[in-house]
Amino acid sequence: MRTKAYLLLILGLTISCELENRSGDFKLLPQPQEWEITGKSELNTSNLKYYHNASSIPLPPGSDFLAEAEATDDKNQAQLIYAIDPQLDLKAEGYLMDINTNQIQITAKDQAGLIYGLATLEQLMEDAEEQEVYLPLCQIKDYPLLSYRAIHWDVKHHMETLDYYYRMIDKLKKYKINAIIAEVEDKIKYKRQPTVGSSEALTIEQWQKLSKYAHARNISISPLVQGLGHASFVLKHEQYKSLRDDPESDWAFDPLNPKTYEVQYDLYLDALEALPHGKYLHVGGDEVKTTGRNSGKTPLELQLIWLNKVCQFAEEKGRTPIFWDDMPLKQTGVYLPMFRPEMTKAEVDIIWNANEQNLEKVLPKFPTNCIYMRWNYHSPEAYGNTKTMQWFRDNGLNVMGATAGQTRWVLMPQREGNMDNIRSFALSSIETGLNGLLLTLWDDDSPHFELYYRGIIAFANDTWSGDQLNKNELKSAYRQREFSFLLAENDFAFIDSLEQSVGQWKNILLQGNKRNYLKEMENPEEDGLISLPNSRKYGQWSIENKERLFIAEKMIENTSKVGQKIEQMQKLAKRNSYALEVYQRVNEVVGFTPKILLALKSFDHAANDEERLIEKARIIQLKLDFYNLRDKIEETYSKTRIIHKPNDYILDQDHHHHLANQLHAFDWQFFAELLMFDKIDKQLQWQRKKID
Repeated sequence: MRTKAYLLLILGLTISCELENRSGDFKLLPQPQEWEITGKSELNTSNLKYYHNASSIPLPPGSDFLAEAEATDDKNQAQLIYAIDPQLDLKAEGYLMDINTNQIQITAKDQAGLIYGLATLEQLMEDAEEQEVYLPLCQIKDYPLLSYRAIHWDVKHHMETLDYYYRMIDKLKKYKINAIIAEVEDKIKYKRQPTVGSSEALTIEQWQKLSKYAHARNISISPLVQGLGHASFVLKHEQYKSLRDDPESDWAFDPLNPKTYEVQYDLYLDALEALPHGKYLHVGGDEVKTTGRNSGKTPLELQLIWLNKVCQFAEEKGRTPIFWDDMPLKQTGVYLPMFRPEMTKAEVDIIWNANEQNLEKVLPKFPTNCIYMRWNYHSPEAYGNTKTMQWFRDNGLNVMGATAGQTRWVLMPQREGNMDNIRSFALSSIETGLNGLLLTLWDDDSPHFELYYRGIIAFANDTWSGDQLNKNELKSAYRQREFSFLLAENDFAFIDSLEQSVGQWKNILLQGNKRNYLKEMENPEEDGLISLPNSRKYGQWSIENKERLFIAEKMIENTSKVGQKIEQMQKLAKRNSYALEVYQRVNEVVGFTPKILLALKSFDHAANDEERLIEKARIIQLKLDFYNLRDKIEETYSKTRIIHKPNDYILDQDHHHHLANQLHAFDWQFFAELLMFDKIDKQLQWQRKKID
């Protein structure tokens, strides 16, 4: 027994020495403004036992990582001392942190600063515990460069489980996001217009609780209730068809019909009650052209009539209205240069000189209480875009930018989560002194929210601290923060590679770029999908599809490598295993679809009837394998998402051809694949009969 005790003592001393000698690799997101590590403290997660409140305020909600620690009135006993000092020479939401040998001091400018200081400490403790090292001796001075850092919840095509929304809020707090614009559409059980609310919608009371929870974590949720256009969620119902601008279309309200405003104001009132802690009311207003039932008024006149009315309503209710700015700019001729970064300054100025008068004519009708949201997802650096934003400012109008976490509407975000454009818009907003930036996360193809987080975290970093981290450093920090310090190395980078395969997957079975249009085609199997091999033309199909088959082989090779990396990461990850499971399912479906093409190639090269029957049997098995894969995907997604629409749900006319709004079931994700198997069943069966 003595020998065993002695060995345990030696082991403990050895571990302690190792702990003392290792510094650890600490990565923080967002990157603090000033951060200097000078050595190792004697603090770790196990000896942080007491905290002292120097300002008579309780620990803010969301400080669960300190659940094992106890409050103490003895400052000297405490390992953590925190306080709020409004006189601190920092921007709002800022804080100072000093970690010395055996004590941590956090002094915050305000309650938000305290929340964020503790969020930073949580990340440091997470790294220390995982690496079995002490916290670093360090000094941090931190504050945001943009005051309003908002992400977009677009729930129009699906709902998540309620507990998942709460988990989202916790994560957004961790990365210092302080606002959400919730595009609620029909996902509120409206009391004043009950027909509009979908049967799976949250009640006003459920939204209120969510809003309160977020507010306590310094996140304000403001509603976006779409109008003038994007109004299908209302106008698809028989009760509201008389409010349509075009009687045959559910897209837009008639802005000259007084009842339009009765309905919209009722929806606004319920949305404001549901989200009482928001600062804004986003009224939409994009991508619409109205006639006022052929009133003779121009679309611009009608747009401004509507905008002034809804902005006045918002102001009366104590909210600042936000409006997508695209239509007035389009209708006055200055729109195009905003999305053409290749245009020279001189070329842009020519267009502006010719058309600025059109804007000036209607300038008195632009409401001044409104924020004009300048959305640009691909080219925020374009001179035409910055010139437009400056025009708003020069004319006394409030403007804010909107970037995007997804720019191609398939399966998962593309272009590295749009990191380059996110950073470009964040930096230009900081440099020009704008108030904030919105990250849109459109639900057109309803990617799983877990797939957005890399872009969200990049947005959180860039709007808080600018460009202190380069892109590779940011990606590495993302992997460490989200999964483990063991996965920070570039060897575990896989998302960019998967994005490439997803981009190829979209159209690999199609003629052209028609995945979003298959559902409305009269004969999608023939008009949308590629042709199948003809047994009388041996090998001809393979020749015609040589390039497509080459891509398919590369996709299989790439997704196989990605799958191996994900499996490695699943073994090493300390947190967020569910995110890796979602990525795994996406990778599996993207790697499966090209196998259909290679199976058809084998059928095309079959030398006789017997070989063709063998290949047909393999294709049938492939179909069964796909059904099993679909079940796995649905099982994974349904852990956090309501994946099927209610049976009583009325689909929109869907003028934007959103995939996620084309079926009640989850099959819209795989519509092309399911169609292809149906086509194979019909045509290869026909060929077999001819052969027999």
